[in-house]
Amino acid sequence: MSEEVIIRLRMGPSDVHYAGNLVDGARMLALFGDVATELLIRHDGDEGLFVGYESVQFKAPVYAGDYIEAKGTITRVGNTSRDMHFTAYKVIQSQGDSDRPTAARVLEKPVLVAEAKGTCVVPKERQRRKTSFASEEG
Repeated sequence: MSEEVIIRLRMGPSDVHYAGNLVDGARMLALFGDVATELLIRHDGDEGLFVGYESVQFKAPVYAGDYIEAKGTITRVGNTSRDMHFTAYKVIQSQGDSDRPTAARVLEKPVLVAEAKGTCVVPKERQRRKTSFASEEG
């Protein structure tokens, strides 16, 4: 239905929340929020507001040193609401080897680490432009 927004970044020591260099799942939600913001700017010319998630699933662990690619699309456009679908994939994995702490490998097949559906709102008075995204009333 709409173009896809993709951001990719490395999880660093500041993203670790648990023992074993495990990254908090909330970090994936922060990435989804950034993707949603870009989608809304591209669609409406405004950042809008994230009002809630319909579902969130964490599928695989993420560690410091992993590279995560977060993706999102608008799946439904209402008068002010925008439903979205998000995924996060691990595309590079830290080796976690204490003898080679900087070792990493590019994954042949990205690993799905999180998936979510959510809704954002852009008030009518803040909608400044429309792009080629398809639209449905609702």
